[in-house]
Amino acid sequence: MRPLRSLLAGSGALVVLALSAAVFLQWTGASAVLPLLPIYLSGRGTSTALIGTVMASFFATGVVAQYLSGRLGDRIGHRRVLVGGLVGYAVASAGFLAEVNGWGYLVLRGAQGAAAGAAQVACLALVARVVPLQARGRAYALISGAELAGIAAGPMLGAAVGIEHMGVLFVISAGAALLACIPVLASRVAGAALAGDPDAAAARLPRRGLAARALAGVLVVAVVGGTLTGVYEACWSLLMDARGASETQIGLSWTLFALPFAVVAPFAGWLADRSDRRVLVMGGLLSGSLFAGLYPFLPSVSWLIGLGMVESLGFVFAVPAAQSLLTQHVPVQAAGRAQGVFTAVQTAAVAVSAGVCGAAFGIADWLPFVGVMLVTLVLLIAVPLAWRRVPGKVTSGLPEEVPARVASLP
Repeated sequence: MRPLRSLLAGSGALVVLALSAAVFLQWTGASAVLPLLPIYLSGRGTSTALIGTVMASFFATGVVAQYLSGRLGDRIGHRRVLVGGLVGYAVASAGFLAEVNGWGYLVLRGAQGAAAGAAQVACLALVARVVPLQARGRAYALISGAELAGIAAGPMLGAAVGIEHMGVLFVISAGAALLACIPVLASRVAGAALAGDPDAAAARLPRRGLAARALAGVLVVAVVGGTLTGVYEACWSLLMDARGASETQIGLSWTLFALPFAVVAPFAGWLADRSDRRVLVMGGLLSGSLFAGLYPFLPSVSWLIGLGMVESLGFVFAVPAAQSLLTQHVPVQAAGRAQGVFTAVQTAAVAVSAGVCGAAFGIADWLPFVGVMLVTLVLLIAVPLAWRRVPGKVTSGLPEEVPARVASLP
């Protein structure tokens, strides 16, 4: 297995490592709060439907922020956008310490979503700007693995602190986002293009040919992934609670979903650079759809936790393959726009899914999960049709794409 460092300029490797550290810190803080937040809101008199709306607001505001931040980052530099997003997330997290009602939580969660969305797009676009095409699977896998490692650590931290001390968790979330700025600010080692590219305004996303079909397929994948994520964001903790799970078991379920992902991510990235990325994406999302329909019919908390671990092994292969396939067919000067469109579409799907599923859970606990399974299976039919004849594998016949310039970040 050829290591990522051997395929990058030294500065590119350092940027990827810095981004991975930042992602780990941010998501450790964010996920410490996430599993307990729906239950916390319920305990404060927030209705089930409004809980779904609060959770969905994170993604709804993120849609606009992601789309705009991708375009902005291409022009002024993705590093600036990333730091701004992390600071904004810290401020919004600290806002939860104030005494507000359900609608106040809606505003704060929406502010978190906008800030996190901008940071996410900037991070993904930075990878496309400093990592050659032949190594992007491994780079994206390293970053997604760091994200899932943070998601694995955070819920157990949240469970240890407990729902009765949510104020401490909000402080931890804010502090972790600020700490995440440190490796980004310290890594003054990326390309001058990352400070903003004068050619970015003229760059366009593909509108015809195989490249456009590749992009269309990836956007459908974004909808599928977002729809699956939405049902878990709004309903997973509620389902676990309905099955009699303790706070520790709820946190453990999130941790054990993320842990296999973080461990297997390096191999998944290597496989994405060596095999057909289309197959990896389809396989991972198909398994995720089927698992979603199965969960509400499992009465045992242990089975829910155990099968969640198995499901994550499918997603781990889909994520770096989808991200690298996206940038494989997009000009590097438009990397921010591509990631902005992809993440905005995915986040819109999460927002709709979380809102609808939160309300559906109040009718029957099986309804949101089975509904999501049926919707995503239908959507997945369109993906192989769009990707027909689209290259899914990086071959030796492709030119080695090396990012433009290497200098200090501003």
